[in-house]
Amino acid sequence: MGAWQPLPDDLPPEVRHFVEQLRQLKDRTGLSLVALGARTAYSKSSWQRYLNATQPPPRQAVVALCRVAGVGKEEAERFGVRWELAVQAWPKPAASAQAAVNSDGTGESQGSHEVPEEHEAYEDDPTLPWWDAPPEAPEAPSRRLLVVAVVLVVVLVLTGVIGTVALG
Repeated sequence: MGAWQPLPDDLPPEVRHFVEQLRQLKDRTGLSLVALGARTAYSKSSWQRYLNATQPPPRQAVVALCRVAGVGKEEAERFGVRWELAVQAWPKPAASAQAAVNSDGTGESQGSHEVPEEHEAYEDDPTLPWWDAPPEAPEAPSRRLLVVAVVLVVVLVLTGVIGTVALG
């Protein structure tokens, strides 16, 4: 803990402050990145990107870290505000960094290496850990179950009729 790689010098102050606070919160947990990943449903490599400011974390990752660190409601709300400010100021990937450069150094892209549109804007990730997911709606009884029930009722009625006829 505490052996973090230096943050890039050109980070906006909101992003720098947020990531530093996130790092302190992670250190407070005493967990390794692997253990943090197991408890938050976000992988070790995702946490490395979030804590090294190479990618903004989704809001739910911040909420999960707050939960694991045992922060109170007010402090968690402050982290939510810091997250909003940081995401708005987070540097967008440069177009030149998104394209591969030829080995001759011309800067021309090699084929299509564009980043899909859904990765261009930073948005809150709606993914929830399995323990926060809403319960699934129970499935409607299948048609097959209904057919089996009707057949059983018919067999029961026929058995009663045949028994009554045989005794009578």
